[in-house]
Amino acid sequence: MEAAKRGKTSAKVGELFEDMPFTKKHLFVGFVLFVVSVIEAWEMMLIIFISSSIAADFQLTPLQEGSLIGSIYLGMIPGTYIWAIIADRIGRRKTLMFSLLIFSVVSLFTPFSTGFAMLYAIRFIAGLALGGVMVAGYPYFQEMLPVKQRGKGLVYLSAGWPLGTLLAVGVTALFMGGESNLGSWRTVIVLSSLVGLWALMLRKIPESPYWLASKGRHEEAKESIRYLSEGRIELDNQQQLWVEPIEKGNYFTVFTRKFLKFTSFQTIVNFAFAFGYWGLYSWIPTLLAQKGLSMSQSLAFLALSTLFQIPSYIVAAWLTSKYGRKKVMVSFVALAVISGLGFAYSTDMTQLYMFNFALAFFSLGAWGVWNTWFGEIYPTHARVAGYSFGAGAQRWANTLAPSIIGMVIGWGWAFNATVTFIQVFMVITFCIILFIPETEGRILE
Repeated sequence: MEAAKRGKTSAKVGELFEDMPFTKKHLFVGFVLFVVSVIEAWEMMLIIFISSSIAADFQLTPLQEGSLIGSIYLGMIPGTYIWAIIADRIGRRKTLMFSLLIFSVVSLFTPFSTGFAMLYAIRFIAGLALGGVMVAGYPYFQEMLPVKQRGKGLVYLSAGWPLGTLLAVGVTALFMGGESNLGSWRTVIVLSSLVGLWALMLRKIPESPYWLASKGRHEEAKESIRYLSEGRIELDNQQQLWVEPIEKGNYFTVFTRKFLKFTSFQTIVNFAFAFGYWGLYSWIPTLLAQKGLSMSQSLAFLALSTLFQIPSYIVAAWLTSKYGRKKVMVSFVALAVISGLGFAYSTDMTQLYMFNFALAFFSLGAWGVWNTWFGEIYPTHARVAGYSFGAGAQRWANTLAPSIIGMVIGWGWAFNATVTFIQVFMVITFCIILFIPETEGRILE
């Protein structure tokens, strides 16, 4: 593609991305952010796999162990709201970098905890820091991709979740295997903290041109466009870049009359969808024990389910670029509900495995589409705020779901009743997404 020379006095950033070719620079940016996505999943899941060892070391009660697992998610709730404000002030790239680095430093104090209160406080603060990674990562990548590749690229970014989960399982098994590994959970925490130094790689990629243009930093925005297009889009020195609408936003912009309906819809979906996923998988070993599986068999079951999530992102990425966000997510969520009910009423191990693998495939493929979709309904000045509010709803679900599901299990609910109750939240997800507008092929405002 030859360089596109634009002689206008101004240029809309979104229209430049409509014409922009997909280059090796986009692949590099995607690689850097994909590793960040893997690290985020690793850090969020790791505490689940090492919690029993920590509990034994500190002689924690089951209630304290459960609270410790939820501490990082509880910290991410205010973290998502705080970092959304920061991201609008300092940019997407710096938010990601500072969030990951602060998390790394705070997490390093975990092995030096002298009691449960100190341990809980450190993990809560670590979650507070990690909230910035969650709110800035996807909007940042959205704003770096050409329109035609945006949906596919964001779904691929979501594939960092199963890979991060598998890495957390692998690292835990490597350092905590064997007959005697007193304090080995500390080694795992230190290693996971040091992985956060990947944040320094973010210095090698540019800031979002959308954000730069919205702040009036036109020359930097142009340089970012040149970098991403590898010089194939040329802009005159006199040209001004702009995003629509030209107005300053704040965190409460997403609650104005213009966006309130979409904010309400996406918040319900984020909470219900996260509850439907997390409520099941945070209690999967206990639920499977009701079906006669041992703890080791349950963990192997979970690992296999995670493997089935990886191809789901590839399929969802291809389908969303072909049929759009809405059709793919509606189909995947519907099939996830059917698979979940089949899992609930499985009569033998073959059905149990088959329906769970189908549930893992369709629910995570839908997550990949959703991570792309719900940030696109907002313009640049409200995108991170909108994304953070949805991310906060997810973290509320992550915090509440284990306790609520644990409560109904404690009441003596049977396996099929518990799983059916969880699937109600997936049905709510299905109903609400029917009212959210399609964004495939639209330029970002």
